[in-house]
Amino acid sequence: MPATVQYVTDEKGQRQAVVLSLEDHERMIEDLADLAVAAERRDEPAIDHEDFIEELKRDGLLQS
Repeated sequence: MPATVQYVTDEKGQRQAVVLSLEDHERMIEDLADLAVAAERRDEPAIDHEDFIEELKRDGLLQS
């Protein structure tokens, strides 16, 4: 769902600020945090999906 925004403008009608709902703001902050984690981990080696599933099963985090 796209964010609903309102703009605060100056006397010339130029946008000076934006008003977001708290829900939209929190969602954007979560997205930024996710992007930061992805950027930090981009050089980590990848693991195949099947290997990942087996690892979760071995660790008891996923049922067989």
